[in-house]
Amino acid sequence: MDTRPLCRHCNRKFVNRPRGLCWTCWYTPGVRALYPSTSKFARRGVPDYCGRSPLPSPTAAPPGSPEKVAVLEARAARGQALWHPADSGMGRAMRRCRKPRKKLCVTFRRRQKAGMSQLVRHA
Repeated sequence: MDTRPLCRHCNRKFVNRPRGLCWTCWYTPGVRALYPSTSKFARRGVPDYCGRSPLPSPTAAPPGSPEKVAVLEARAARGQALWHPADSGMGRAMRRCRKPRKKLCVTFRRRQKAGMSQLVRHA
């Protein structure tokens, strides 16, 4: 008994082409398009584009919300730029809630004479 898989389309011949198809089904017009690629390198989803894209209309949806994610998906599907300069931001209230970070620059300076590392802090 042979354990090789059969063609996904005709179920008569052994698989010897990508997408789980036999030679005959692979080269039959229209059959290949019926079965998606099983390769991990296949192109899936919205095509990646680079360069100038038309600006979309601005949105009032706040960042990170499900509405904003849906807007970004729609923009990508239409091939538009994902971000618009007038899109809703976090707002002043959210910006004021952040705690200011203390600036602490730590550098290591080696003394060539002593051959030891010295930790210098600049505040």
